[in-house]
Amino acid sequence: MLRLGVLFTTVSTIALAAVAGARAEEAEFLPEVSVSANRGEATPLTAVGSAVTIITAAELEAKQVRVISDALRLIPGVAVSRTGTIGNQTQVRIRGSEGNQTLVMIDGVVVNNPASSSEFDFGHLLTQDVERIEVLRGPQSALYGSDAVGGVINIITKKGGGTPTVTASLEGGSNATVIGNVSAAAAGEGFSIRAGTTATTTEGTSSAAKWRGNGEDDAYRGITSYVNASFDPLKMLGFDVVFRDSHFKGEYDDFGLRPGDTTSVYQYAYDANSGSRGDETFARGQARLSLLDGRWSHKLGLAHFRTEMDYLGNGAVTSSSKGESTTYDYQTDYSFDTPALAAAHLVTFAYEHKRDEIDSYVEKEVEQDSYVGQYQLRLFEDLSLTGAVRRDTHDLFEDATTFRLTSAYYLDGTGTKFRASYGTGVKNPTINELYGFGGSYKGNPDLKPEKGKGWDAGIDQSFFADRLTLGLTYFDQRITDEIGTAYVFDAGSGTFVGTPVNDPATSRHRGVEVELLAQPVEALTVRLSYSYTHARDGKTRMAEVRRPANQGSLDIGYRFLDGRASANLGLVYTGDFKDVVYTRTWSSVVYDMDSYVVANIAGSYRLTDAVEVFGRVENLFDENYEEVYSYGSLGRSAFAGVKATF
Repeated sequence: MLRLGVLFTTVSTIALAAVAGARAEEAEFLPEVSVSANRGEATPLTAVGSAVTIITAAELEAKQVRVISDALRLIPGVAVSRTGTIGNQTQVRIRGSEGNQTLVMIDGVVVNNPASSSEFDFGHLLTQDVERIEVLRGPQSALYGSDAVGGVINIITKKGGGTPTVTASLEGGSNATVIGNVSAAAAGEGFSIRAGTTATTTEGTSSAAKWRGNGEDDAYRGITSYVNASFDPLKMLGFDVVFRDSHFKGEYDDFGLRPGDTTSVYQYAYDANSGSRGDETFARGQARLSLLDGRWSHKLGLAHFRTEMDYLGNGAVTSSSKGESTTYDYQTDYSFDTPALAAAHLVTFAYEHKRDEIDSYVEKEVEQDSYVGQYQLRLFEDLSLTGAVRRDTHDLFEDATTFRLTSAYYLDGTGTKFRASYGTGVKNPTINELYGFGGSYKGNPDLKPEKGKGWDAGIDQSFFADRLTLGLTYFDQRITDEIGTAYVFDAGSGTFVGTPVNDPATSRHRGVEVELLAQPVEALTVRLSYSYTHARDGKTRMAEVRRPANQGSLDIGYRFLDGRASANLGLVYTGDFKDVVYTRTWSSVVYDMDSYVVANIAGSYRLTDAVEVFGRVENLFDENYEEVYSYGSLGRSAFAGVKATF
């Protein structure tokens, strides 16, 4: 830990010193707009009043991050919990909120799974052909509806552009891992298309921690195909289509007590011949119409998300689940200026109809209609104000109204932006919570939606012609009527049965987020993040589980040999945190989990303009750590590969 701390401090100091001596040239590594911060048109970052972080395709490639959840570890306020290695269940929490209080979109399609507590499992999502990841922190239900209590993760894939190209990559390494990707892209007057396939295979390692006596490797196989296309037959009329299908099969370990174990106090993960296989598919089609020289736009869309899962024991199917979401939506945006007031205006109205269905232990569906209004005002090109309100009418619950307000004041002369936001959120009970699943979890039809509210305030300051940007944010959010699980003894079955209940107490999450982005010289980039999250349970006032109070990351990239070669160093720190463990009788106990630091290095060399070789080492110092009690992690692993573009 000491050597990592010294390295962390030293490279940060060197980077800052280099910034001070850099030429006053415009930095090129910062994205200029956010497509998630508001509904409607993309918003310049200088006008965004919410806390948003963007990771670009160039950063993902330089770091050689292959799993989306690993990229999210670089963002302040985001906590990742994976039960083992790639393919295993992976939860993401923003600012202390639950995993199913984070709304996830891919190319405009909401992919929260209604058959899995309305939560998206990041275990299978890779980074190939991802253009950018935007993380919008704080309650965003006024814009995006239920599930956006903690924030929004928006993943945008690449589109076709320019000359037709074919890109292929192949890499292999530790644990008999092989990852291959092939994609083709083209664009011309009025059209663009990109399509590809990614395949992954690995023998993996034990999902249950090896240092707890588990030695059986858990393999994973996955293949994903995708298409992103647009066609504009007229300047005013366009159509977009996205499609993505993933098929996967993985092994994992059981949780409980090993057969014959009569002495252990707590339940744990242990080697077992268990696994799952599944398909995850989504598609979206939309039509775009632009009128009045682009000032009045319309979008009409249809999106569908489906996931099917089989759970396996000793090779046989033990249970299955199916979840589907279908969304019909319309949005119109109208922009106008009032020169006498030096003001620009953008008014947005949207309507959505969403239907969620599950077919598991129960077969149910729920529907909801939503109406959204948003107003954006920009005064004197310095002050940006937004207000949004949403009305949800649900067929099971009372109607809900949420709203959001943001402000941003940008001083161009000093590169300073002051920002603040306040919003409310709502999280509807899931179908499983209402109706239960299996004999071990009984539904509760009397549940109420969870409610949240929160605010944040911050400052973004750039120095040296934008070569260094520092962001500071304080946030405070509260959630009431949170849904938890109570375990009671069922005399009929002779076992303990879980049932969901609303907690009337209010949990409070507050903290500080720090981001530093620097490009001291053209060849060197530095990204530093830190967050402190004080998340307390409303009833017990104890720290909530799997929310580390302290988290941080440092990433340094360097290009050399006239840009043909690159090197990257990444450090991810996770502080002490709590997890929940269960006794033999399913009583819950809070358990202290240790902090850890994971170091990764990566490098590449472009042999020709079309061919590049690359390699990386993950978990360089072979750290043993657990993100979830008794589940292990990947040890030191090395990979190498080649990429060609034609």
